[in-house]
Amino acid sequence: MVCMLKHEDDVKFNPERLDQIFLQLGDQGALNVVCRAVEELAERLSVLETEFSQGRLINVRKIAKGLVGIADQIGMQGLAQVAGDVRQCVERQDSVALAATVSRLLRIGDISLSAVWDLQDLSG
Repeated sequence: MVCMLKHEDDVKFNPERLDQIFLQLGDQGALNVVCRAVEELAERLSVLETEFSQGRLINVRKIAKGLVGIADQIGMQGLAQVAGDVRQCVERQDSVALAATVSRLLRIGDISLSAVWDLQDLSG
């Protein structure tokens, strides 16, 4: 008997953070900041996946730390939390937890980035 496990990761998002950005920068400025942040997150997630697959854990730790800051900036709390978990797994040298947590980070990253792009499509 084979069981298929379905991963259901909730995307934790802080809309108040985005509201603050829009109040501070106006619509166009905020959209520019969010677009750049989303592009940077997508790029860093891709690089993190490559670095992890090649066993370069020091780079994984650095990238994860950067992801925390960027995700937090635009209110992606879930993504920031899991990126922090990845960093901690590297620091603890827990390879089993790291593999699982990197997989979770990539899943949440995909879901989060898609959600933000969907919001942008609705707004403009």
